[in-house]
Amino acid sequence: MAVKKKRRKPLLLSHTRPPSVTRTPSLSSQATRSLIRKHHTLQKQLKRASINGDSTLADNIQAQLQASGGLQKYQEASIQGQSLDRGGDSSKVLMEWINEALQHDPSCDMMEPGRFRMLEVGALKVDNACSRSGFFDVTRIDLHSQHPDIQTQDFMQMPVPSLETLETDGFDIVSLSLVINYVGDAISRGNMLKRISSFLRNEGQSSWEKAKYGFPALFLVLPVSCVTNSRYLDEERLESIMVSLGYVKTRRKLGRKLVYHLWQYKAMSDLKVGFKKQEIRPGGNRNNFAIIVHDELRYPVSNK
Repeated sequence: MAVKKKRRKPLLLSHTRPPSVTRTPSLSSQATRSLIRKHHTLQKQLKRASINGDSTLADNIQAQLQASGGLQKYQEASIQGQSLDRGGDSSKVLMEWINEALQHDPSCDMMEPGRFRMLEVGALKVDNACSRSGFFDVTRIDLHSQHPDIQTQDFMQMPVPSLETLETDGFDIVSLSLVINYVGDAISRGNMLKRISSFLRNEGQSSWEKAKYGFPALFLVLPVSCVTNSRYLDEERLESIMVSLGYVKTRRKLGRKLVYHLWQYKAMSDLKVGFKKQEIRPGGNRNNFAIIVHDELRYPVSNK
């Protein structure tokens, strides 16, 4: 008696076609934090070696960066750290603050979508809380974009809007979420903070309406240790720096891992105030995070 062959079911197309995107295994929270910290440390060492002209050390550090997966692996870890299941979307805090203002605004239901313009520096995802809210028209930039809706752009090289185009090309809020701490040296961090106001528009559509949301503004997010455990920076010194740059602190939230600030821009003071790298919190267990502001490098109140 002939044995009947079992008829095989046809494979699904997805089972026969090679995947177009290789899925990256999810890292644990601890592994994610470890990879991010290692990348930051190596980047700082690379910056120092380059400044000192030590090409041999720089090449060695560059090799370590590549061995650990380079920038792509770092960005993957950062994206995982921002995933909803890990509570990592820092823009949720900003939207909480804005929603509080919206609850007291009887005209909010009539507000046109994307009425306010946001510049998100160091953007990794396009579906965070701010993007989903419909409240903002978001421009996203990153040094090495991994998404078509994120422009590849160095903020320090980004063209500054002219006075004539500031209202159309400027922004109501700039987001620096876990960006300043990634900048390799204290002077560059200060220069980045000074440049923000050149992109903020303060005229045009009802200034009073902007003011009730705290605009124009800078949304600044830092690892909590940058202000609670640094030799060179604490909350008081950070506020002094920001006040010298023309900002007023309107909101603050201290979390277990991150500290969130909303700084409303008023106008840059004519006073030239510099902030050097000065020890304000001694101790052996401190980190060396610092922000240096040179008084001779001032960005204008209004653009020309």
